[in-house]
Amino acid sequence: MPDPSQFIKASAAQSPFFVGVDLGGTNVKIGVVDDRGRTLSWLTEPTESEKGPESGAQRMGEAVLRAIADAGLSPSDVARVGLGSPGTMDVPAGMLIRPHNLPGWFNFPIRDRVSHYCGLGVTFTNDANAAANGEFWIGAGSAMHSMVMLTLGTGIGCGIIIGDFSIEGENSHGAECGHIIIDIAKDARMCGCGQRGHLEAYCSAPHVVNRIELALASGRESSLSPRMADGEELTPELLAEEAAKGDALAREIIFDTARYLGIGAVTLLHTIDPSGIVLGGGMTFGRDQSELGREFMEEFRAEVRRRAFPVIAERVMIDYASLGGDAGYIGAAGIARFQWLRSQHG
Repeated sequence: MPDPSQFIKASAAQSPFFVGVDLGGTNVKIGVVDDRGRTLSWLTEPTESEKGPESGAQRMGEAVLRAIADAGLSPSDVARVGLGSPGTMDVPAGMLIRPHNLPGWFNFPIRDRVSHYCGLGVTFTNDANAAANGEFWIGAGSAMHSMVMLTLGTGIGCGIIIGDFSIEGENSHGAECGHIIIDIAKDARMCGCGQRGHLEAYCSAPHVVNRIELALASGRESSLSPRMADGEELTPELLAEEAAKGDALAREIIFDTARYLGIGAVTLLHTIDPSGIVLGGGMTFGRDQSELGREFMEEFRAEVRRRAFPVIAERVMIDYASLGGDAGYIGAAGIARFQWLRSQHG
């Protein structure tokens, strides 16, 4: 949740205003921001996906109007709304196709239905692209001209921004970089998408847990074993706790993850040559606020330096994301802002 003490009043804000909607499988986050990306109001409510997409669109549209009122504005003050959603999707058509964490919300015109309920124009985008745009606009990528953001969590999300444009692709499958192939062996790890050797199969949270489960099953010793025997669930958080205490296996798994991630990142660097790479998501081991997070980042950077062209390795900026869970709604609003600005300039 953003810090309300950091919100600005409408009287101190810079128009025009935009609303960002970050649609998740569990909750929807909605925020009103000004032309500099500063938050005026914020709210969240349960997605309640079991009620179906039309109900969800109605509640999102109504929540947009509540957030605008909470900011001390009227709908006529808002230039546009941005909506970030999990895929799969058809971005130009504004359609959800088969979002994996919104069961039953299939082949639904979500952009136009949310627009109907709030009475404002809506820009539709992938949630990972939205988060990347938030970081690019006012976060860790604000000094960059182009950026890749990788989010580490249940999957590997990615957003690619060049100038003011997100790379969405001809079929709305651009920036699906969790599915870069990093292992071509016949017995490479199986990704959740059904293919082998993808980055996500090595670096997403469930697969990191699975890698340590396999290591423990093979007889490797670890201080994780007695904690699991006491009934604790094996999670990336538990892994990080024991790694921070010096457990060799936990540290090996975490730093191998950083190296796998570096291999995938180098493919992106050699393809796009961006100004920088930003890491975010729920599995960043304390980020730069913990010793383990700093070590993870340094291992990631070291792998990039080992494998990238020297000029890229020397110049690319690599850092953690800075906006946390706020990146989604801020970035969705930012994408709406980019579309609005383009419309104003022909």
